[in-house]
Amino acid sequence: MQQLQIYNMLMEYTGKVTVKIDGLAASAASVIAMAGGDVYMSPVSMLMIHNPSTIAIGDSEEMLRAKALLDEVKESIINAYELKTGLSRTKLSHLMDAESWMNANKAIELGFADKIMFMESEPPDLTDSLIFSRMAVTNSLISKLPKQPKQKTGTPIESLDKRLSLISH
Repeated sequence: MQQLQIYNMLMEYTGKVTVKIDGLAASAASVIAMAGGDVYMSPVSMLMIHNPSTIAIGDSEEMLRAKALLDEVKESIINAYELKTGLSRTKLSHLMDAESWMNANKAIELGFADKIMFMESEPPDLTDSLIFSRMAVTNSLISKLPKQPKQKTGTPIESLDKRLSLISH
C-alpha cells in the first residue's frame, strides 16, 4: 500500500509539510493529504473519504478474512483522519460509511484542511458549506417518491360478477 508509505514518509519528514489540494483528493489521496502540517485547498477543489474496498474470491472463510482485513484497513485510515481533524472515531467512521464529498469550506469546518488557497482574508462563514453523502441523497430521493397505494388482495370484482351471472342463469 504505497499511499500509506507516502503518508508515513511525509509524517517523518522533519521540515514543514504543506499539502495543496488543487483538484480532487479522493480515497487514498485524502489519507496522504492528512500528513500535511498545513493542508490548503483551492476554493474549487474537493476532498472525498470512503470505506476501503476490495475484491475477494473464495469460500466463506476467505470472505470473512477479507472483511476482517477491510475492517483493519478502515481503522488505520481513521487513525490518520483522527490525528489531523481531532474528530471522534465514530464520526469519522460515519463519514466514511456515507462516502463523504467535501468542498474546501466543509473540509476546513471538519478539520481535514486548514486554509483556502488564494484567499487573503479569513474564510467565509462555514455553516452553509457542502457535504455530499450518497446515503443522504438516496434517502432524500426515496422519501420524495409517491407512496404506492396498497394492492387489494382477493378476487377482482369483474370475476365475481361473471361467476354471479353464471349462478343466476
